[in-house]
Amino acid sequence: MSLYADRTFLIDTENAFKIGPQIRALEAQGHKVVKCNLGEPDFPLPAHIREEVKRQLDLDNTHYTDPQGILPLRTAVAKQMSETRKISVTPEQVVVFPGGKPPIGLSQQVYCNPGDEVIYPSPCFPIYESFIRYVGAVPVPLHLDATRGFTFTAQDIEALITPKTKLIYLNFPSNPTGGLADRAQLEQISAVILNRAQADVRIYSDEIYENIIFDGGSHHSIASVPGMAGKTIIASGASKSFSWTGGRIGWAAFPTAEEAKVFTNLNINYFSCVPPFNQEGARVGIESPESCKTIAAMTKEFQRRRDMVVTALNAIDGISCQLPRGAFYVFPNIEGLVERLGIDAAYASLPPETQRLTTPSTLFQLFLLYRWHVAVLDRKSFGRVGSEKMHFLRISIASAYDDLAEGVERIRKAAEDKSGFMDFVNEGAHLS
Repeated sequence: MSLYADRTFLIDTENAFKIGPQIRALEAQGHKVVKCNLGEPDFPLPAHIREEVKRQLDLDNTHYTDPQGILPLRTAVAKQMSETRKISVTPEQVVVFPGGKPPIGLSQQVYCNPGDEVIYPSPCFPIYESFIRYVGAVPVPLHLDATRGFTFTAQDIEALITPKTKLIYLNFPSNPTGGLADRAQLEQISAVILNRAQADVRIYSDEIYENIIFDGGSHHSIASVPGMAGKTIIASGASKSFSWTGGRIGWAAFPTAEEAKVFTNLNINYFSCVPPFNQEGARVGIESPESCKTIAAMTKEFQRRRDMVVTALNAIDGISCQLPRGAFYVFPNIEGLVERLGIDAAYASLPPETQRLTTPSTLFQLFLLYRWHVAVLDRKSFGRVGSEKMHFLRISIASAYDDLAEGVERIRKAAEDKSGFMDFVNEGAHLS
């Protein structure tokens, strides 16, 4: 009998957190690391939310509460979703979770039997892919095309749907690409799903970045398309819109109240409940008109940073970067840089076991971290299946403007440091 269950190492991780100890080790050596790895807004929690949390603590609202989520928050979520998506959502369909991550994996646990297929965009938030083999399902990546703004067509998804398709993930605005879907595109995708997928298919629409959209654009949910509300899980939360990643408040509206009860039972088993004082703070965040002002100010600053970073990246020989339409990341293509610095040749020269653990974009990511002290993420951090020859980085713009400007300047210098890169590879200490 082995120590670990067979499934233990089938689940992957999120590298944005995994490289944290490496960053802290470099900082302990006296280096200033420009941190562009985490998707965490650098803005404070808005005062009106913070004051409500403090008020609830003073009221001693610190005990067990409804495992489905407190009714005032579920009511606020249902009202907001009903009004913004133009559909009917009741509080009975809403479940509150400790952050936006739990319902991603729990949905695979609830809906998928071994052998069922899960379609998900790639690149994607890594947890979509991470859980699939863990629950015995089959990963079916839908690779996104940078030349089309990292979105996809109805024909793209039609080619992947089979009788075994059980769960389809959508994420607009997208992490890591900032891609955005318009209403017409979602209508065409919906038509394919309604015509080709089994009746009990579920769409997991991750809309956590719904409020962070640039250039006067609008958020559209596939749940708003006729015929789709009864198939769609709408997921969102407080981490991004309210700059409250540590609050760990997420929520999802399920197609039926019956399904919400199933997820509530999992909440009971895994978490018992979510702290009620933070739930009350999230309720105020949804209901208060002050939130619109703070979100607008934050989005305006993200757009300013986006414009600067994308312009600077596109001025670097070998890098091309699309202009993201939402969220707070840029996702530059470094294929030309991989060739120009000899990164692909260096990768090919590595022992097979080292090659298995890394990629060309990983080598450049680690070179940036250890030699130029800029923390970014490689392409395989956002979906491994079928991504071996894709050369991208994700750069979070959720850091101060001046830090980002310094970080991009370091990337520019690293892009000219061919001898330094070769020394880094030959040293062999940090290649995966």
